[in-house]
Amino acid sequence: MYIKFCRSYGEDKKDEAKENLSSKLSVELEGKKGKQTEGNARLFRAGCLFLTIICLVLLLVVIILAMKLQAGSTICPEREEIPATNSGPTCDYEQCQNQLINLQPHRLGCQQCADGWLTFGRTCFYLSTFRLSWDKSQMNCTARGGSLAVITSQSIQRFLTMRGILKYWIGLRHEADTWKWVNNTALQKSYWTDGMSQGDCGILSSEDPSEKNWIKAPCEAFSYFICQVEF
Repeated sequence: MYIKFCRSYGEDKKDEAKENLSSKLSVELEGKKGKQTEGNARLFRAGCLFLTIICLVLLLVVIILAMKLQAGSTICPEREEIPATNSGPTCDYEQCQNQLINLQPHRLGCQQCADGWLTFGRTCFYLSTFRLSWDKSQMNCTARGGSLAVITSQSIQRFLTMRGILKYWIGLRHEADTWKWVNNTALQKSYWTDGMSQGDCGILSSEDPSEKNWIKAPCEAFSYFICQVEF
């Protein structure tokens, strides 16, 4: 009887110990699962934050590049705009053109003339470095898309005189007792030298003052020449 009681009591203790151990293990497992779930949630939040930062940085880079591209895509202006001022004396078109001669090398905007050509207003001028007859010079200028220079104002006369260093054919020729330009317009304003010269074609001498530096020469003679192209 006593032995059966002890066995029964021992078995009850074992069952109780097993239940306690099982409960303890269950609590520990649940704690580990909770900690693991919390760790995964933190890692997920950190990943989302990192990706959000990357997206914001990329968006900022795209905005900056778009602004730079928009600022750089300007339309080429034909010439520099000179700020208007209310002070100082006024001038007519001819006088203003003369004052702008020295500003021509400093003009801004896109290049309108080919390399080796000079820009004045809306005209490109080419001063040759080799000599031809008047007719051959005109043919050479035509092949370049223009003609021998037509001097229609004092400002152009001064500009070509300043830029040149030699004697150049210009688009002026004597025909039927009349001096005409290559565009068939009659000569109006002239700048002939006081010296005696003979010939039916005109030469501009950059070695002389611009007021009087045209020379009459035989059209068969060889000289440097000035071409012009309008744009």
